[in-house]
Amino acid sequence: MKKILVVIFSVLIFALSYGEDFLFSDTLNSEKIFINKIPQNTETIIDESQYMFLYHSFGLEDKLNYKIFKMALRGYSKVKERKKKYLVIVDYSKPSSEKRFFILNMNNFSLEDYTYVAHGKNSGADMAVSFSNKMNSYKSSLGFYLTGKSYTGRYGYSLRLFGMEEGYNSNAFKRGVVVHGASASEPEYIKKYGFLGRTEGCPAVPKSLNRKIIDKIKDGSVLFIYGNDNKYLRDSKFIR
Repeated sequence: MKKILVVIFSVLIFALSYGEDFLFSDTLNSEKIFINKIPQNTETIIDESQYMFLYHSFGLEDKLNYKIFKMALRGYSKVKERKKKYLVIVDYSKPSSEKRFFILNMNNFSLEDYTYVAHGKNSGADMAVSFSNKMNSYKSSLGFYLTGKSYTGRYGYSLRLFGMEEGYNSNAFKRGVVVHGASASEPEYIKKYGFLGRTEGCPAVPKSLNRKIIDKIKDGSVLFIYGNDNKYLRDSKFIR
């Protein structure tokens, strides 16, 4: 089963990367297990059953919305600069009192980490409802990022992020938006206050897990921050 998963996922990512001309070549069309007929809806270049198969393989049914997973997978396939096997998803459509930080291992199709993450203080209280790429906005920024180097700074052990979407997260590095740990992102904080503390725009994870998470995803992993924002969903070229 694992070998089948590897083959299917390899075809999926390769096909998404090179488009319909590759996806529906005569060679691949002969392999009925992977590809069906060309879909009528050109937005769906892979058979829907393949996305769903991977979704179930990661065990995300009761954790992450299927549509968000599909967006993340599409974007992941378009980030040619990626160097690591991890896809990180931050789901800001969920309240901070729920786990919304996912680390997916794209080699063995496992959910390696699933925990809490804070959002920017001007994005909302329990729910992140407003997003910005502007300096000093203290809001979270949506879209796809590439992880950089780890360092020790103002918030302790931290991870640099490089936004890849102009107008949405391209100022992340200048703004100092990084992954770091925070006591206010621990589950004990939720028990006391009902929701997590907030940041100046950084996706802050529990301090107790910070070093483990950063060491895993640093140096070239893809990170996708999702939020309920219709303009981003219309504009982003990564999720189509």
